[in-house]
Amino acid sequence: MLSLLNHSRRRKQQHSICFHHHHHSPHQVSFKSVKMVSSSFLRRILLLSLVSYSFSYTVSPSNSTASDQTLRPQEELQKMRLVRKELLKINKPPVKTIQSSDGDIIDCIPTHKQPAFDHPLLHGQRPMDPPEMPKGHSKDDASHEDSQLWSLTGESCPEGTIPIRRTTEQDMLRASSVRRFGRKIRRVRRDSTSNGHEHAVGYVSGRQYYGAKASINVWSPRVTSQYEFSLSQIWVIAGSFTHDLNTIEAGWQISPELYGDTYPRFFTYWTSDAYRTTGCYNLLCSGFVQTNRRIAIGAAISPRSSYKGGQFDISLLIWKDPKHGHWWLQFGSGALVGYWPAFLFTHLRQHGSMVQFGGEVVNTRPGGSHTSTQMGSGHFAGEGFGKASYFRNLQVVDWDNTLIPVSNLKILADHPNCYDIRGGTNRVWGNYFYYGGPGKNPRCP
Repeated sequence: MLSLLNHSRRRKQQHSICFHHHHHSPHQVSFKSVKMVSSSFLRRILLLSLVSYSFSYTVSPSNSTASDQTLRPQEELQKMRLVRKELLKINKPPVKTIQSSDGDIIDCIPTHKQPAFDHPLLHGQRPMDPPEMPKGHSKDDASHEDSQLWSLTGESCPEGTIPIRRTTEQDMLRASSVRRFGRKIRRVRRDSTSNGHEHAVGYVSGRQYYGAKASINVWSPRVTSQYEFSLSQIWVIAGSFTHDLNTIEAGWQISPELYGDTYPRFFTYWTSDAYRTTGCYNLLCSGFVQTNRRIAIGAAISPRSSYKGGQFDISLLIWKDPKHGHWWLQFGSGALVGYWPAFLFTHLRQHGSMVQFGGEVVNTRPGGSHTSTQMGSGHFAGEGFGKASYFRNLQVVDWDNTLIPVSNLKILADHPNCYDIRGGTNRVWGNYFYYGGPGKNPRCP
């Protein structure tokens, strides 16, 4: 078996997003004794680490020269023409623009003119009506908080539009490849140690999965290089890991290269061919159809958790509409974000074969030592509530469109001295785990 291990609104509308502020600590939990996967199995499960950064740093310091890294005037002109051409595809004419305190520009775009409807199979259409919710779905009893920085302005997008984070020239110029902007680099390496991606995850496999749900603790881990990232997400996976992998992904990430800052941001991703030519982050290509006018995919999340302080998490639900087959995404306790049309996929037109939850970082080994980029809260799982980051209430959607607790959850940390994971179960949190770590430390040189 192979695993994919790589990778508010105005307060009047607080019902649409649910942030959970936890005062209690699940100290009564008795941790499951979870067997860590053997090293041989670990090598197998990490055979192809595909959740890679959307852009790779392609200049190797060992064989590059100043001339390699400096474009000639004609090449620079061609590159800027390409950048502007791509920006015209991504950025649609807005009916309203909102300036966020974090520097983002949020454009309100008519729903039917969003990038998804550039796709030949969607051209001229309108978004689908909301689907049937999974059975067993209930809105969590929790405090309601604004969840994105841009909405703290008190501004919102008018009816019939959706908020889209504007992509800038600077965003594209940070990428090593303008043509692959917004996409993950395809991985062909066959081992888990040389590609720089390190993980702490829980996963289930061996059944047919029609969705997944979890509440994900939100932090601001330190990311020490523009070419590294730290993320926490859910994956729904099907297909083979060599050429036809299908994934649907959602969570939060800190990615200086993609966004130009170190805010934790809500993100989505999809691919239907193992990241070769299909798919992208957020709304950076034709694919995901957004239906919500209060949530901007790619926007910074607020509030965030603090060490020994307030704890906040976001609840994400991905599930397959039994009627039309599209994969829908819900953020919080009732806010439908939108959907991935079924025709985007091959294997996921039917169902997923694996669901994965957890954290990932990129380690570029600056100066020859392990990165100090953090995962989760930056603290090890053993520190527990209020200190270590968590995923809680892990669930999957079965063939009958019913949410059920995960069973036989396996946990895996491929560099446990740098980032680790510890699973458990209790009545309130169901299946959960703590995960993360500081990166470089005396046991992780």
